[in-house]
Amino acid sequence: MDFKKVAFLLSAYAIKQLPDPIYPDIAFAGRSNVGKSSLINRLISRTNLVKTSSKPGKTQSLNYFLVDESLFFVDLPGYGYAQVPQQTREAWRGLISEYIEKRATLACVIVIIDLRHELKALDRELIDYLRFHQRAYLPVYTKADKLTRNNQAKNAATLDAGLTITAEERIIFSAKTGLGCDTLQSRIAGYVLSRPVEVVE
Repeated sequence: MDFKKVAFLLSAYAIKQLPDPIYPDIAFAGRSNVGKSSLINRLISRTNLVKTSSKPGKTQSLNYFLVDESLFFVDLPGYGYAQVPQQTREAWRGLISEYIEKRATLACVIVIIDLRHELKALDRELIDYLRFHQRAYLPVYTKADKLTRNNQAKNAATLDAGLTITAEERIIFSAKTGLGCDTLQSRIAGYVLSRPVEVVE
């Protein structure tokens, strides 16, 4: 699978605006400013296709990217940023919930978590929510380059325990160094191959 063959498709502010379900969706979720855009850019070997910002809450829609004419990357709005207006947060929550619960071609949700910090309640709640709805998910612990190797292992083990997962069920990642990028690409390809989608006429 050629992750470099990618193009922006559309921004959806409502479920009715989603593209036809002709390819599997790989969605990316995470707290605001966790490094989601940087991670996606690293995956596709670009520097700015997915816009990065120091201002949390910038992503306000489901942003679709077509990858190698075989899958969609979906950049979800970040969650957990208190300074976004309450009405906006509620709209995001409703849009994301409806998307996760109803999008038949959603193959996996990549849950991005900052390796430097203890597990946040909202991250655990998202994982529990995905489990409840029997959605495939893959935790990715990012910003690993900001820690020593020993602290990477220590913090990852703490997050594993909080999420009740094993080391094989997550990936340690760095958008800066590329650590974990090949592994994540392989895992994504596996999800796509396991979820063939019939083309909608």
